Amino acid sequence: MKDLFKGSLTVPNLLTVIRILLIPVFAALFYNDNLGWALVVLFISGLTDLLDGKIARRFNQVSALGKILDPIADKLTQITIAVMLFFEFNRAQNTILKAFSWVFLLFLLKEGIMLVGGAVMLAKGIRPGASEIVGKVATLVFYCVMLIIIGFGPEVGALAKYNPESTLILPDWLLIVMVSVSVILAFAAFISYLPEIIRQFKEDAREKKNK
Repeated sequence: MKDLFKGSLTVPNLLTVIRILLIPVFAALFYNDNLGWALVVLFISGLTDLLDGKIARRFNQVSALGKILDPIADKLTQITIAVMLFFEFNRAQNTILKAFSWVFLLFLLKEGIMLVGGAVMLAKGIRPGASEIVGKVATLVFYCVMLIIIGFGPEVGALAKYNPESTLILPDWLLIVMVSVSVILAFAAFISYLPEIIRQFKEDAREKKNK
């Protein structure tokens, strides 16, 4: 534990903590239909996610705590967004959106598995590895797609609620394509983590066997 918190007082870790604190703020704003402000909060959250990694690498502020906190913040944020949009799509009048709501449960499944897997790794003293490039791309695409949906999605987006006649509102088919691409990338990222996770578990088992 002492090693975990060594060198943890850094700007990237502060940004990650801010991202975690923004989760209930976003959820409350979204739940109360303050979609404009929810959009702003989500944008700031995504910006902190982008900046913390860049600052950590640029100024050599990578820490053991940061390697754990950053993916936790990402997963809690994505789970919250997926839950909020699942309920929002599920109560939509648009039958296409209502039928499509189950797709957000796939995000919950993937993030839930990774959270449980990460907890098991930590319990065994195995440190989760840094995010792979596929994972970074998947997270970036997820944030972009969700920002667009909350801003311009049909019926569920801020523009649709404030100006339902606007021509900037996304057509149903485009929304479905965007979310589907994000889901595919999310599971591609999940699969890309498996070889390293399996390797670490095997290595841990060998070390315990040799003791």
